[in-house]
Amino acid sequence: MEDILLKVQNGSLSIEEAKKQLATYEDLGFAKVDHHRKKRQGFPEVIYGEGKTVEQMISILESIKAKENDVLITRISEEKANQILEVHPELTYEKLAQILYWKSAKNTDGNNDGYIAILCAGTSDLRVAEEAAVTAEIMGCNVRRFYDVGVAGIHRLLDQAKEIQQATVSVVIAGMEGALPSVVGGLVSHPVIAVPTSVGYGANFQGLSALLTMLNSCASGISVVNIDNGFGGAYNAVLIDRLARKS
Repeated sequence: MEDILLKVQNGSLSIEEAKKQLATYEDLGFAKVDHHRKKRQGFPEVIYGEGKTVEQMISILESIKAKENDVLITRISEEKANQILEVHPELTYEKLAQILYWKSAKNTDGNNDGYIAILCAGTSDLRVAEEAAVTAEIMGCNVRRFYDVGVAGIHRLLDQAKEIQQATVSVVIAGMEGALPSVVGGLVSHPVIAVPTSVGYGANFQGLSALLTMLNSCASGISVVNIDNGFGGAYNAVLIDRLARKS
């Protein structure tokens, strides 16, 4: 801010340009892009793809990129992603995760030996699990995936328990009855972020039964996010992992 004000004082920067540089958000009419979010929270504004047009997403991502901030678009269909890629081929689309992203060359987080464990109960939960895993990776964290380790064959989980226990935090994704986070919570000494999915038969109520199971877990250290919210689970895990790096 001081540098900008000095440039205004010596005449090398106009008042109008200074106002643009000092603004904490950009008003696009249909959206106000929060450029100050990275300073407040450590990561730029994320674009939620569902319900937005291709044109709207292109305008928002161009505003974010102009500030050399990373771009992350969640819940975006392959059709819409391909249309955006025609205009911005530098972006990358992860089909299973339904994520479109771009990382600025200047935003390279220092890597470390710690990692986030991403677990899912079954193959049907993979879309949500990959949304979590890819989100955490884009945000600069190491990730290790432990997939298809549900309680119906609990030996598959126990075979990998030692490696899971070494993680700084686990994101545990499950549908059906949603029991997996409780089991993991009883095996590890780190926080567990539970993500219920809408996978299951009728009485699953599109993930409600899994959500209630996780909320009523008797295992300590479990926090629960919304149904199918892999992004939210990963975001919380990233915050915990960053704190662990500083300690």
